[in-house]
Amino acid sequence: MTNNEMYDVIIVGGGPAGLTAGIYAMRAALKTVLIEKGVFGGQMAITKGVENYPGFIEIGGFELGDKFLQHAKAYDLEILEKEVVATEPGLEYHAVRLADDTVLKAHVLILAAGGSAKKLQAQGEQENFGKGVSYCATCDGFFFRGKDVAVVGGGDTALEDALYLAKITNKVYLVHRRDAFRGSRILQQRIFAEPKIEILYDTVVSSIDSDASGVTGLSVQNVKNGENRKLALEGVFIFVGFAPNNQIVPAGVKRSTGGYVITDEKCETDIPGIFAVGDLRQKYANQIVLAAADGCTAALAAAHYVETRKS
Repeated sequence: MTNNEMYDVIIVGGGPAGLTAGIYAMRAALKTVLIEKGVFGGQMAITKGVENYPGFIEIGGFELGDKFLQHAKAYDLEILEKEVVATEPGLEYHAVRLADDTVLKAHVLILAAGGSAKKLQAQGEQENFGKGVSYCATCDGFFFRGKDVAVVGGGDTALEDALYLAKITNKVYLVHRRDAFRGSRILQQRIFAEPKIEILYDTVVSSIDSDASGVTGLSVQNVKNGENRKLALEGVFIFVGFAPNNQIVPAGVKRSTGGYVITDEKCETDIPGIFAVGDLRQKYANQIVLAAADGCTAALAAAHYVETRKS
């Protein structure tokens, strides 16, 4: 790699969407580089167990992410473990600028930067991050063996991690602001059948309480009757959704009110040759299989785009 090197395709992000795009781009004989600053596999890599990816009845998220990575490497995909700080659209080519000021050029950019956990913005949340506040049960659950913890949220991730924590902790309070969960039915059934989980519907977090050592409890309020309650516990796991990592998306690209990139059916943005895939793209649901499908779609479309540019 040299400064100002020209590629057919640059992929930003090494989650399931980016890695799948890499596989398909290499199969199309496109000169391709994938750039990832963090953990390969993205959110998939910090998921304890994946039960809904076709072909695997159950597999660890990190293991599945590694399989994606090894598959891409089998095609000799060039991979850079660097940080992209900016994308620069152009008429002749598009470019990405790395943290070390290296500039790479390509006919096509596939943006697969994924998303990050949303914050509650509750009192005590930021101060106690790493001291009892976590956004990943599989990463940090080990530290709370035999202790009381809370999970905040009502989607699949919150339910999955509450079930995981119930296996290793003393008790799990499952705090949800609505009167019903958004997560899948099968996960809800498992939650209802787990005696170590106490569900607090219609409940919001007022504050995360702590001392010098870290989290000591959770102050919550029932939004229907106004009742306040203090929960004595040592860990709070927050799963209230994700926000797209759209910081490097060019300013001219259309986004939804939630910040997700709007694309056509080819995953192409309104700037020709710039694609958005995976959790970065506005779509009905965020699932590993859908992210992989996005990567495939974008790479196939990229191959056609590159062919027309070179002809």
